Amino acid sequence: MGAKQFGARVARMEDPALLSGRGRFVDDIKFPGMLHACFVRSPHAHARIGGIDASAARALPGVHAVLTADDLPAPMDLNRMPMLVPNPAIAASLTQHCLARDEVCYVGQAVAVVLADSRYIAEDAIALVEVEYDVLPAVSDYRSADKPDAPRAHLTLDDNVASKFRMAYGDADAAFASAPHVFTEHIWQHRGGGMALEARAVVANPDATGGLLTVWSATQTPHICRRMLADLLDRDLESIRVIAPDVGGGFGPKAIFYAEEAVIPATALKLRRPVKWTEDRREHFMCATQERDQLWTVSIAVDDGGKILGVRGTLLHDTGAFVPWGIIMPYIAAATMPGPYVIPNYALDIKVVLTNKVATTPVRGAGRPQAVFAMERLMDRVARELKLDAAEVRFRNFIQPQQMPYAVGLTFRDGKPLVYDSGDYPKAQNEALRMIDYAAFKQRKAVAREQGRFIGIGIGNYVEGTGLGPYEGVTVRVLPNGKVAVATGATNQGQGTRTTLGQIVADRVGCRFEEIVMTVGDTAAIPQGVGAFASRQAVNAGSSAMIASEVVRTQVIKLAAQTLGVPESDIDVEDGIAVARSGNRPSLTFRELARLAQGMPGFSLPPGQTPGLEHTAYFTPPQASYCSGTHLVEVEVDPMTGAVKILNYAVAHDSGTIINPMIVDGQIQGGVAHGIGNALLEWMRYDENAQPLTTTFADYLIPMATDVPTCKIVHVESPSPLNPLGVKGAGEGGTIPAAAAIVAAAEDALSEFGVHFAETPLVPERIIDALRAVDAYARLSEIA
Repeated sequence: MGAKQFGARVARMEDPALLSGRGRFVDDIKFPGMLHACFVRSPHAHARIGGIDASAARALPGVHAVLTADDLPAPMDLNRMPMLVPNPAIAASLTQHCLARDEVCYVGQAVAVVLADSRYIAEDAIALVEVEYDVLPAVSDYRSADKPDAPRAHLTLDDNVASKFRMAYGDADAAFASAPHVFTEHIWQHRGGGMALEARAVVANPDATGGLLTVWSATQTPHICRRMLADLLDRDLESIRVIAPDVGGGFGPKAIFYAEEAVIPATALKLRRPVKWTEDRREHFMCATQERDQLWTVSIAVDDGGKILGVRGTLLHDTGAFVPWGIIMPYIAAATMPGPYVIPNYALDIKVVLTNKVATTPVRGAGRPQAVFAMERLMDRVARELKLDAAEVRFRNFIQPQQMPYAVGLTFRDGKPLVYDSGDYPKAQNEALRMIDYAAFKQRKAVAREQGRFIGIGIGNYVEGTGLGPYEGVTVRVLPNGKVAVATGATNQGQGTRTTLGQIVADRVGCRFEEIVMTVGDTAAIPQGVGAFASRQAVNAGSSAMIASEVVRTQVIKLAAQTLGVPESDIDVEDGIAVARSGNRPSLTFRELARLAQGMPGFSLPPGQTPGLEHTAYFTPPQASYCSGTHLVEVEVDPMTGAVKILNYAVAHDSGTIINPMIVDGQIQGGVAHGIGNALLEWMRYDENAQPLTTTFADYLIPMATDVPTCKIVHVESPSPLNPLGVKGAGEGGTIPAAAAIVAAAEDALSEFGVHFAETPLVPERIIDALRAVDAYARLSEIA
């Protein structure tokens, strides 16, 4: 009998191909006669387009076409791109044209596209396209974007305010009026990107015979991509197939549908040739969506014992030039801020402003890292001001496990009341404190100071809504060769989707893990799908896989019982064989059963038997499932250089029932790496004219292997009651509280100087400036 798969540390089925160079990414796809695309992009953050002269480019040998907005098919030639997540609170519902028509609103916005025999020729040709620009004032600093005298990010707008809304419950003003202690923080969090190993890429191939348009895209959401293409190209949905092959990282920006994903298929249809576009890294820096900037001004009211009485404040969010994903990020941030704490009164006023930068959309965490950073900085402030231990302040304010399900008092982004379904926050913090030996830290710090070293410790707690709907589908089918085919709308960008779904199916159907044939990210394999974002696939696709597998197992048992002439209760199914427990234990293999289920030509199926052994399930979650966790980090700060070195990192993580602990460990470890970048390194800088300044990895720093410690990880499993597997999402928890814990640790390391940090990334020059401001270097000289 095969070993149980669910809950086991099963090696990922994806890895052998990837590690041996047999992965198939979009750029690996080649066709005879394929053309290569390159985009003419705006060098200005804001300008009118006076005219476009492409004659010289068209005359270059090897160039087949240069297309502008007027050359695109209807309705995408005139219409803006559909907004993916509309919201009535959005006052300026602006999305971009697939190719800019009259106005460009950020550096890198696509104006025209060149199609040539090679990328090299296409690159040469775009330099020959002459665009007449009337340069306009640009909005660069979101902090002044809402001022009456600020330039307008779009010519058609009266102001730059995209949205204003409030999220609140209780009576925050009354709580603050009577509070013994009120503390306020001003928190600045800068722009950064997903920076996946593979940038964006699209190949489109029109079939002149059958009329099918096939598109390969490095996307997280192929079914959404297909729906958007159908709208923009005015084609039947069934005439478009979208495939997400191996994808080298997603992290949120690849969930968005981009202008290039529409233009490349349109050019392929127009020229009746396959067309490829692969984004280069500079394009990615300029044109792939980013996350943040945000400015928080928030206050906390507490009693003499540090118990929270209320939280209130304002959030200013830079959405960039457009709102392709609506106002999801600031909304999620505002809903996330209460975290694992009992906050009786809460009020946050949110303003979303437009600037002349590339749009901001979710990057790993989707607004939650910013909210957690703000809340945890407030908790550290309370501890410092009241001279309490940072961990103790949190213990005093935790929601207790017996309070679950816990209604926060807000509405989450899925439109449902924000109700935590399960969790044990005190246990998670205790586990993290144990792993990092928190009780002995003061002694370690004293020893380090005797050695002339500055070490500190920081805590970050979070709660994250995961497993969002509307649904995800899985088809399970027993093939005539006895293998089990699984098809799903879920996608894989490194999360191990094939493996985790395979583990569920193997156990529930009763087959060997090795006998599963998995198809993910292909709209031809299953009619409906949503894709990968919001840590949703384990909940949605996992539950669908379980439901479909159990139906197929029931079909197998019923057919085997009929064929063998025994009761259904007498059939066991293991390793792809249905065995009768009675008599001489007759059996039927899946191969034999699948052929029986096909029926015989000209003969009726037996009563009650359905054609084939297969089922498709679409699980719809009733609401979000809330994962949670605690990060504890110990760092050393070099006051002479401002360098921060991570010495020890502990994570207690609750993602419900664990399907594969090894994969979840990997997700957490990778998430922490992303969080280290957010905390210390990654900063997408722009000048006063909204020109991007950090468009290479020489300027925009990301963590190296030497920057990322091997985390100590423990799983605190609180099964969710909202899905049949009891699972919660795990893809973003490693990132969400990381910056809060790391910056707190750096501040603690330098606590004797009284410096305070309330921004990310915490770069070395900021640390040095803070030490200079308190004359720390004179004191360090005296010590030396």
